[in-house]
Amino acid sequence: STCACVEYYGKALESLIKQVKIMSIHGKMKHKRNKIFTEFRKLPGGILVCTDVMARGIDIPEVHWVLQYDPPSSASAFVHRCGRTARIGNVGSALVFLLPMEESYINFLSINQKCPMQEMKPQTNVLDLLPKLKSMALADRAVFEKGMKAFVSYVQAYAKHECNLIFRIKDLDFSSLAKGFALLKMPKMPELRGKCFPDFTPVTVNTDSISFKDKNREKQRQKQLEQQR
Repeated sequence: STCACVEYYGKALESLIKQVKIMSIHGKMKHKRNKIFTEFRKLPGGILVCTDVMARGIDIPEVHWVLQYDPPSSASAFVHRCGRTARIGNVGSALVFLLPMEESYINFLSINQKCPMQEMKPQTNVLDLLPKLKSMALADRAVFEKGMKAFVSYVQAYAKHECNLIFRIKDLDFSSLAKGFALLKMPKMPELRGKCFPDFTPVTVNTDSISFKDKNREKQRQKQLEQQR
């Protein structure tokens, strides 16, 4: 749903999925977008993590799956996203992830877009990769900060959804959401003010002590901390 989510999950997939080319693309890349798009089209296989910047007017041959991790902000965008697969007589599949409280969106899409959908049963024996993501965040401040920004941007995008009777921010389970983003602690943001999260356990590590793997970025951060002191 957001550029920050693409940045974070693109980085995560690079580390979690081996021997598969992972590429990321979003609206803020501007000049890089064409280069990444062209490279991806030439690949024999791979995964493209993207925002709705790729939802329409783009033709990539033989896209087998379109996975919509976040529900699109508009009903028409849902059909455009699905339309990246099964092009020109080819077969393809599109999947959207919804929480139980969001299931009425299926009826909405069926009426609004004349788009019938079938439920896909959850996969069994799924690996828990969140501990590895947490370890990555503890080992590199860049990953830690990307996760925090992604979480904040996700919540803000959710709050602005056009179907706000279905996607109600007050019904969001922030603890589970934070776990899903492998956060080390809850960020400070207006939407969380005054709320308690007994189901979320922050790490005991002082997150200020997490350094950047990039030595130049860490040197700059230490300089800024020294100035603040």
